[in-house]
Amino acid sequence: MMILGLVRWMQPVHGYDVRRELLSWSADKWANVQPGSIYHALRKLTEEGLLNAVATEQVGARPARTTYEVTAKGEDEFETLLRNLWWNLSEPTDPFTAAFSFLPAMPRSEAAAALRNRANLLRANVASMRASLESDWVRNAKPVHVSWMVELWSARAEAEVGWCERIAERVESGVSYLPAELENADGWPGWRDGEERPAPSA
Repeated sequence: MMILGLVRWMQPVHGYDVRRELLSWSADKWANVQPGSIYHALRKLTEEGLLNAVATEQVGARPARTTYEVTAKGEDEFETLLRNLWWNLSEPTDPFTAAFSFLPAMPRSEAAAALRNRANLLRANVASMRASLESDWVRNAKPVHVSWMVELWSARAEAEVGWCERIAERVESGVSYLPAELENADGWPGWRDGEERPAPSA
């Protein structure tokens, strides 16, 4: 959707300009659009009939540049993808959730320290995002809705900071969550011994 939308917005446009625009949005960090995959995606979208390669130019020794436009089929696909993401709830993939599901495998002290460290990292990210909101780069060079998007990321990060601190306090206070501490801990036979592994050395 990101690539279709940018071609639609900037057309006719070279793949280089699509890549540059996506990187200026830091889309590689929040939209899972990797810079190295953009040209491949453009070719694939063209093969699928969603884009049309209208011209290929070569200036001097520079690599040839292909200019793209969105086809009618591509317009329909973009509209479908866009509205699906606007009107439906999609849970983001977070590797930390996978790690947290194995909380009982972590010693209490390490789990609490890791949660507090995560809170500190998130605070630093929030401070960075707030600084970017106040910068001339955002105020003058980007559409206003970009700053609204940064506000969303900040709010999510601040909410997780509070969650990390609450869970760290529960872990440190001795709230039972280890299988060996619970009466009905079926399904956790590998951790019933309650042994704690030492934290990895720095």
